[in-house]
Amino acid sequence: MIAKSLPSIFTVGNLFLGILSIIFVFNNRPDYAAMMVIVAMLMDGLDGRVARALNVQSEFGKELDSLSDVISFGVAPAFVIYVVGLQEVNPAAAWIATAVFPICGALRLARFNVKASTPGYFIGLPIPAAGGVLATLALFHNEIATPILLLSELFLSFLMVSTVKYPSFKKVGIPKSAMWILPIIVAIAVVVAIKYPGTLSKLIFVPLVLYALYGLKKNVRILNRRTRRMKLEEQREIEARDIV
Repeated sequence: MIAKSLPSIFTVGNLFLGILSIIFVFNNRPDYAAMMVIVAMLMDGLDGRVARALNVQSEFGKELDSLSDVISFGVAPAFVIYVVGLQEVNPAAAWIATAVFPICGALRLARFNVKASTPGYFIGLPIPAAGGVLATLALFHNEIATPILLLSELFLSFLMVSTVKYPSFKKVGIPKSAMWILPIIVAIAVVVAIKYPGTLSKLIFVPLVLYALYGLKKNVRILNRRTRRMKLEEQREIEARDIV
């Protein structure tokens, strides 16, 4: 019974941290708010792997995971960036950007749940990565101009609903014999998050941004190949006509 419930426990933990993130940012602790999103990413990465390792996947767990992700990586990061970074822009623009981000995240999750993706890849930027980037980006609100923060939020929203391919690490599983170490990993993550909330969040910001940009770079490379192939085919057609 406990084994079957373990993945859902991680998912509920993810949701709990997302709610804590919203509470922290409205209590003027954006560093802790961002760190809660980062730790929620860890919980989100564990629940599916635990379910597969224990062979207890279920439709209930899948739906619970999606609902939790909308809160932890959609609503929470949107509120974090709104509270600390978008107070100086036009209110309507700030409200729209704040609403668009979780809406695009929900659309991304709905598409993921009903449409088969390319093996080894996600179609569109995964909402945990987008939420992690946005929440940690908020910590740089003193160094980055407010309009750039607003445009970054909209850009991340677009990436989530785009057809850009991002590498999936779902094949990296957890051996059943290593389940005992997971509570220790989570406990260490929570302790580190509480002790170094701002510094650690800013460090994690770098790999998250690199992941988001990697998908774009890969997509541009594929687009360039297609363009070159089309030009080559057009050139061959022209040469064929000249011969005739």
